[in-house]
Amino acid sequence: MPTVLVTGAAGFIGRNLLESLRRRPDLDLRGYDVDDDPAELERALAQAEIVFHLAGVNRPPTEAEYAAGNAGFTEEICRRLRARSRVPKLVFSSSIQAALDNPYGRSKAAAEQVLQDFARDTGAEVAIYRLPNVFGKWCRPHYNSVTATFCHQIARGLPIQVSAPDRELELAYVDDVVQAFRGELHSRSTGVAWKEVAVTHRVRLGRLAEMLQSFQASRETLAMPDLADDLARKLYATYLTYLSETELAYALEQRIDDRGTLAEFLKSAHFGQIFVSRTKPGVTRGNHYHHTKAEKFLVLDGDALIRLRHVERGDVFEYRIRGADFQVVDIPPGYTHSIRNVGGGELLVLFWASEVFDAQRPDTHFLQVDRVVEESHEGKYDRRHAA
Repeated sequence: MPTVLVTGAAGFIGRNLLESLRRRPDLDLRGYDVDDDPAELERALAQAEIVFHLAGVNRPPTEAEYAAGNAGFTEEICRRLRARSRVPKLVFSSSIQAALDNPYGRSKAAAEQVLQDFARDTGAEVAIYRLPNVFGKWCRPHYNSVTATFCHQIARGLPIQVSAPDRELELAYVDDVVQAFRGELHSRSTGVAWKEVAVTHRVRLGRLAEMLQSFQASRETLAMPDLADDLARKLYATYLTYLSETELAYALEQRIDDRGTLAEFLKSAHFGQIFVSRTKPGVTRGNHYHHTKAEKFLVLDGDALIRLRHVERGDVFEYRIRGADFQVVDIPPGYTHSIRNVGGGELLVLFWASEVFDAQRPDTHFLQVDRVVEESHEGKYDRRHAA
């Protein structure tokens, strides 16, 4: 069973990597962080076949601590390995800042050089990742991630400062970083390899703020982000992890009348909207049709009679649906339809519509499923009206 050591185990990327690797029963997994006993590091380095070196500092109280926490600790690891004549694979989380002339960047570049020297002298395999801004669950706000800070503030209704809205950021999602690191478990070679995370995202700072603010507002607007957009999907998942655990539940606005209760749940220009209703026994909803909007009815509890008729024909189709069956009924455009509670208790139904309701263009036209034929002075005609 190979031994894997993760330094910086209590940090943002370290926690995510360890949580992912714990699902691997074939690994002897060790974690080390700054507050642990140095003897634990010595024991782990004596056995490790691969070291994910994620420990480092990027916002210390003094500038000198950059060198000690980044290059200095990397030197210590390499010194301990040399003393034991050990050459495990080393995977190092560097930063794109290493290309810049600032204290953090210089300390990361110095750590890279330490590892290059180690690989040259010992033949060890070293993979160096110059990571961009990494975001995702468990990242500390007010530290080194604008995404984490924005998420924390917005989730609590606190103000954020967008100093340069047009500044472009390159972001990497922590799960994509973890996936890249997991791939290092299966490759062995010698020398130094400069690596990149396969998927990164570019976004303007102002746009990032707008997206996160829209997630906060979605509890009232019910508007979901376009989750086909990879960045939006990852940011939305990240934002939710910054909500207070006491604020995860929220109420939907209910529309109550003598028929029962209806509440909208989710809506999106990309998938339409979902809503739910409770209907009293003996009550019928609907008796209308749509020109373009399609719908799906899913009875969750109770007994329903769903009736449909093509608007140009007289034959009526009926579906008796029980909540226990989890059976879906498609409602095509051009079919007037109704749903009636034919059970003894409340009827609970989940509805999906292919379009978000627009009061200016509702595409809802009232027409009874049952034809009503009357005489007029011009002969017979169909009277079609709402229930």
